[in-house]
Amino acid sequence: MRAMNIAATGMDAQQRNVEVISNNIANLNTTAFKAQRAEFQDLIYQSLKRVGTQSSDAGTILPSGIHLGTGVRTAAVYRIISQGELLTTGNPLDVAIQGQGYFSIQLPDGTIAYTRAGSFQANADGDLVTPEGYIVQPGITLPTDAVSITVNASGEIISTASDETQTVLGQLELSTFLNPAGLSPLGGNLFLENEASGAPTTGVPGDTGFGTILGGALETSNVDIVSQITNLITAQRAYEMNGKVIKAGDEMLQSTSQLS
Repeated sequence: MRAMNIAATGMDAQQRNVEVISNNIANLNTTAFKAQRAEFQDLIYQSLKRVGTQSSDAGTILPSGIHLGTGVRTAAVYRIISQGELLTTGNPLDVAIQGQGYFSIQLPDGTIAYTRAGSFQANADGDLVTPEGYIVQPGITLPTDAVSITVNASGEIISTASDETQTVLGQLELSTFLNPAGLSPLGGNLFLENEASGAPTTGVPGDTGFGTILGGALETSNVDIVSQITNLITAQRAYEMNGKVIKAGDEMLQSTSQLS
């Protein structure tokens, strides 16, 4: 029975939907995490009667036809690129991006990845790195004798010595993309550019088209927990309804077999 196959595609789609929602909820407290949304498309239709075909010798035309759908499929999982709230941490090496842009991170193999998670640290050599030890680009080395470190809105990292002398240690840069939702996720809050995202455009925070930097703060996840729970309930109900269609189809087949 076709209805059972159609309902099976619905159950599969809602399973994917629940997986996406569960990942959003799991990353509720992940720094700079961007929520995702599953998008669906209907499958190909079977045309039993085509619209506009001649219905009689008198030349009358069918105003509507019979087109039976065959189900649904997951078309894409879209990343929602919206600003998360800013959380003040008091850690001078925590930096949040307000607006557009990504930090550039050099991976161990030399590849450049991108992130909005600015929870940076200093390694044993004084290099500014991610929690995994990957170097933040362009490479910036922090002095061991600095009394304090600050990061201003334009991304300048400034150290203050014991005699209150201030030195600009380096300049954080941001990269933007024409389609940031198309970046390939690596995990660990890292992304890679690809043909869908387009090549990065690099600039200084505060310039036209680039966000600004807030030192001593982190961008939180943009997951709206209320909407995610609502979406979860809706997906669960849709899954259950498709299951009932399969059950109804099975009962109809049993009734048919009993008649024969």
